[in-house]
Amino acid sequence: MKVARFVLKIVGWSLALAAAICCVVAYWDKITSAVCGLKDKVADKGACCCHPSEFDDYADWDE
Repeated sequence: MKVARFVLKIVGWSLALAAAICCVVAYWDKITSAVCGLKDKVADKGACCCHPSEFDDYADWDE
């Protein structure tokens, strides 16, 4: 009986993993667009306040 429970647990975990992989494959385009959108928002937010432009040092060079 213990062996049957162990086998059923393995089968159950395998099916759950397969379902998760299928969900990732099915919604891959939405996942990537959400990640890229989040990355762009973080990059835009961080560029204005945390890291000054490297060209600000040379602003008076053209004058």
